[in-house]
Amino acid sequence: MFLRRLLVAATVLLATTAGSTVAPAVATADPYADPGPYAVTVDIGLTHTIYRPTDLGSGKHPVLIWGNGTGAVPGAYGLLLRHWASHGFVVAAANTTQANSGQEMLAGARWLIKENDRPGSVYFHHIDATKVGAAGHSQGGAGAVNAGADPLVDTTIPIQPGPLAVSSKLRGPAFFLAGQRDSIVLPWLIVVPMYNAASQVPAVYGELGGADHFEPALDGGRFRGMMTAWFRFQLMGDEQARGEFFGPSCGLCTDPAWTDVRRNAKAMQIPG
Repeated sequence: MFLRRLLVAATVLLATTAGSTVAPAVATADPYADPGPYAVTVDIGLTHTIYRPTDLGSGKHPVLIWGNGTGAVPGAYGLLLRHWASHGFVVAAANTTQANSGQEMLAGARWLIKENDRPGSVYFHHIDATKVGAAGHSQGGAGAVNAGADPLVDTTIPIQPGPLAVSSKLRGPAFFLAGQRDSIVLPWLIVVPMYNAASQVPAVYGELGGADHFEPALDGGRFRGMMTAWFRFQLMGDEQARGEFFGPSCGLCTDPAWTDVRRNAKAMQIPG
């Protein structure tokens, strides 16, 4: 029933935002959960839905690739993907309900990189091909891990990821997210072992108190701020965001909303 309601909401979001310019969401008390400075345009294509700053300006923008949960479409997370675009990211969300392989996600980044080199494209010289992040929820979280094994991807956020992924193949820093009350992707059974297996890269694990499996639906829920901070540090060099994850008194470490926070040896070596 929940998935049905989620898909209905996604359909409404897709219908009302296709090819449209969307203002950022209403501000919150969290600076990274707050909307960024960019108005957002949503372009729905055959294979991908693109969320981007309406005005790409004269600079280059990092890329985020997104994988949906089983049976879901990008609109099921549309407010989160718009939020990231409002912070200056160009987000390519794969229009697939089966994102586990990560291949459809990677195809979105490769398309944007080609468009960056194509005169006449809205993305011409506006895409930073050296700054690519992967994120996804549930099956799409596993897809993000699988995409993160590709050299194209610099950093990864698996959100309550499914089990069909090998995190020991990740090539860049990863932020693993779990929900304390997730009865579908059990933190101790799936997410913690996946975090533990990623010892070859800096890895952080965060378990959100009271969160069930559908916490990230639509707008990212209470995961939104920390996810945005991670990508802002990893892909934009936001030094204020660094302190949310690294150093002896990191923001994630001291926030009581997070009931279990872990950082592996490589993450502990990164200064705050």
